[in-house]
Order: sequence, then structure tokens, then C-alpha cells
Amino acid sequence: MSNPKQKRAAARLAAVQALYQFDMEGTPMASLLDEFHRHRLGMEIDDAQFAQAEVAFFDDVVKGTIARRDEIDELLASKLTEGWSLGRLDKTMLQIMRAGAYELMARADIPTGAAISEYLDVCHAFFDPREAKFLNGVLDSVAKSVR
Repeated sequence: MSNPKQKRAAARLAAVQALYQFDMEGTPMASLLDEFHRHRLGMEIDDAQFAQAEVAFFDDVVKGTIARRDEIDELLASKLTEGWSLGRLDKTMLQIMRAGAYELMARADIPTGAAISEYLDVCHAFFDPREAKFLNGVLDSVAKSVR
């Protein structure tokens, strides 16, 4: 049985995957959420057991990130080093940043350090430590602006 922290971690990872799918395929939000609820969250796919996720938290991160995407992207773009743009970022990294920024902006119930640390964990699932350091810098800067 997953504990609440593990369920939130699973929800964050699934949210990043859902945001990636939304961005790349344009899957309508209702279909996207339904697919993840029925087929991804806590399910076994190709013999890989997906951790139980906190569904309400997953829904909030996905819906909130999509709803506030323009605002989030503007904020993220302002935090990137000169010469960088959101378009230059790896598509998965962009979704991790968006979800992390959303959580920092909208979820005051989650401590800043915990939110950043959790998205660094998601980042480590896809990237090497150099990218995680980059993500940490951007999310830290976002946190200083919105908290």
C-alpha cells in the first residue's frame, strides 16, 4: 500500500506524462483525464506496476497547469538564461517545469522545498544531474517570484 507521499509522487509523474501527451497530441482534457484514471493511475501496463496515485492531486496539477499555461510559460520564459527560450527546451523538461511552476503558484499548502524536491525527483527519472540542476535553478527562481 502506498503512503500519501508516494501517492503524490506518483500523481506528479503521471501529471507530467499527461501534460506531455496533451502538448504533443492535443488530446482533449476530458479524454486525457479519463484515460489516465482508467488505464494509467495504479494500473499494471506491460508487467510494469504503476504506483497508486492521488487522483484529486493529479487532476488539480493537470487541469491547473493547462488552464494557466500562458501565465506559467510567461513566468518560466522570464526565468531562463539569456539565449534560452521555452521552445529550445526538451518537451519533457518543459512539462516538468510547467507542473512545478503551477504547484509553486497555486498550491500554497505544499512547502516550497517539498514541491521543488518532488519535481527534481521526476526530472531524475528522465534526465541526468546537469538537467536537474538547471530545473532546480528555474523552479527556485519561480518560487522567489510567486511565494
